[in-house]
Amino acid sequence: MPKLKHYDDLGTARFVTFCCYRMEKSLADHRSKELLIKHLDLARTKHGFKIIGYVIMPEHVHLVLIPPDKMKLGLVVGEIKSLMAREFFVTAHGGDIRRHVFWQKRCYDHNCRTTDVAKEKISYWHYNPVRRGLVSQPADYRWSNYNWYAGSSEFPLKIDAYEFR
Repeated sequence: MPKLKHYDDLGTARFVTFCCYRMEKSLADHRSKELLIKHLDLARTKHGFKIIGYVIMPEHVHLVLIPPDKMKLGLVVGEIKSLMAREFFVTAHGGDIRRHVFWQKRCYDHNCRTTDVAKEKISYWHYNPVRRGLVSQPADYRWSNYNWYAGSSEFPLKIDAYEFR
């Protein structure tokens, strides 16, 4: 399989998708989602990127990030995935993580060349949980940024301020 080219340092928002191994529903329970949110937040602090949108589905994750200059997005996403999976399996299996795979190896990323593209990505995925039959309204799905943008204080991951022009 050819190696995907990542275009870092363009100064644009980045739409990122990564999936659970074999599209298994490894993110179906609250514990796995909470661990992912914990490691996203830790990585944001460590690497200085902004999170302006997310949705965590049972088998995949969508993010829109604003990375700082010189940040290698693929390496940071790999770090998030690795640390989250390690903590998940250590707590679930008493430290034996040798035979467990949580994530697909790669991630998909796309440079959002305009703020309209970033807004479109975020707005579209608000309805992913509705389309999948997980909830009847986007506001009912706890694991996305929808409620933050709707002005609610009920959301598990803080969104960074970003001016959509």
